[in-house]
Amino acid sequence: MKNRILEENPEFTKVSSKGQLVIPKDIRDNLHIKEGDVFATTVAHDLIILKKMKDKLLEEDLMILKEVKEAWNEVESGKAKTMEAEDFLKEIEQW
Repeated sequence: MKNRILEENPEFTKVSSKGQLVIPKDIRDNLHIKEGDVFATTVAHDLIILKKMKDKLLEEDLMILKEVKEAWNEVESGKAKTMEAEDFLKEIEQW
């Protein structure tokens, strides 16, 4: 699996009785997630955002979490424009 923003075929996971989620193997492999890795978490409406941390929470990490939350708020309020996945991927490649 290559690193993608939009997942065309999302995988599903269940919450255990202890509140734990399993991150699918292909995602763990892609992000090199191993036991003991630390994630920053935040929530925007019904979207849970996980950010894999390297050593410590950086200002850049906080900005990314804030931008994702703001973007989701725009989607929820109907302000976001829609486009095909291929067009979206082309646009973010230009960033």
